[in-house]
Amino acid sequence: MNSPVSRLALPLIPAARLGSSTWLLHLRYFAIAGQLVAIVVSVIIGIELQYVALLAFVGMTAITNVTYGVYLRSSDPALEPTIDGDESEGADKLQIDPERPTIDDAPKVRTLTLGLMLLDLMTLTAMLYFSGGPTNPFSFFYFVNLAVGGVMIWPRAAWSMTAVAIAGYGLLLIDSVPVPELGPTIDPDGLGLRSIGLMLAFTTCASVVTYFVTRTSGSLRAREKELRESQLAKAANRRIEALTTLAAGAAHELATPLSTIDVISRELGRHLEGVEKPASVAEDLRLIDHQLELCRHILQRMRGAAGDSMAQQWYKTTVGELIDATLEGVRDPHRVDVIDGSEDDESRTLWMPEEAVAQAIRNLIHNGLDASGSSGRVKVESRIGVQYVEFIVTDEGQGMTDEVLGRIGDPFFTTKEPGRGIGLGLYLTRNVVSQLGGSLQFSSIPGRGTSAVVKLPIANPENAPRVPVV
Repeated sequence: MNSPVSRLALPLIPAARLGSSTWLLHLRYFAIAGQLVAIVVSVIIGIELQYVALLAFVGMTAITNVTYGVYLRSSDPALEPTIDGDESEGADKLQIDPERPTIDDAPKVRTLTLGLMLLDLMTLTAMLYFSGGPTNPFSFFYFVNLAVGGVMIWPRAAWSMTAVAIAGYGLLLIDSVPVPELGPTIDPDGLGLRSIGLMLAFTTCASVVTYFVTRTSGSLRAREKELRESQLAKAANRRIEALTTLAAGAAHELATPLSTIDVISRELGRHLEGVEKPASVAEDLRLIDHQLELCRHILQRMRGAAGDSMAQQWYKTTVGELIDATLEGVRDPHRVDVIDGSEDDESRTLWMPEEAVAQAIRNLIHNGLDASGSSGRVKVESRIGVQYVEFIVTDEGQGMTDEVLGRIGDPFFTTKEPGRGIGLGLYLTRNVVSQLGGSLQFSSIPGRGTSAVVKLPIANPENAPRVPVV
């Protein structure tokens, strides 16, 4: 069993995301503690320094860091520490939601971070000035600050820190308060050969450290971003798996009773052949057959829209046939204007799962009809390129803001009124389009409507799946 002491044990620098403001906050606290220890040791061993000035600089660093921490926590509640449930680790951990943006990329925070790190460099220079200058062994901490800066901030800002460090070290070589216990000054008569050599060596080392640390941290940030995007994509896929299972299960379970109804309907029609019956009975039988066929198409669309790869096969079709298939299931077709292309474009051969693509475009048309109101219209047109075909759906709605455009297509995000949608239509549409190697882009001007562009590759018949052409 863990003792109370082990449960309260904290790491010197709690873990934080690469380049996060929280990491800098704890590093500065760690630096303050180290400076205080160095001053106390100097007092104990009897080295005479200007302790008032040194303590003033340490106090200034502490005040700025406390203010920095308060600002971060007031700006982003995600930085508040929480106790991890696993007592075996015995440490507080900072929990940051990976699906929400953090404060670290905010321009104000990035500028503040750069300002603090430049202040630390100047503070280090001032403290070294009062404690022996370049003869002080702690002058090597310039490289620590540069390494931390290369990880924390963007490359151009890191090079500005390098320039400040080189200037500070150069000033120390020119003048500083000597400390006899640390040895004689480097060049008492001014800048000599040794000072020039130290300056060249410092400049070279500082540049090399900054270059390689910024390059390495940039690669790590890119990899971290890819990992976060991959995790978000997996999370979204897990949320949609339940819907895919539901759609496929519904199609499977409903197939049996529908097949039974179909058989009974056909048997009933065969028994009534040659028998005198009201015209309404024959009409009802035809209506049953039509509705059964419609149910089969609906179930197939459910599976196709949910991303069931087994629900659709690749067929040889044309642009005109694909648009016709799209319009078959559209509600209010009288409000849809199709802009016909040239005869060559309309007859251009395509290889793709026709119903899945038609359902994807149909979702965009229905969204456009909803956005356009009861009297608005939706325009559908196509463009043919050498390797791609584009379908453009334009509505007459009120358009969308940049914030909405940034989230459109996210699962369960919708701007419709409650009860009119659950925010999955565009997500499923994007899912189908992306699986086919295409893209879905939106452009909108508030007050002037929205355009959705579906771009799909024109598959080469030699590379298309070998399936029956119907």
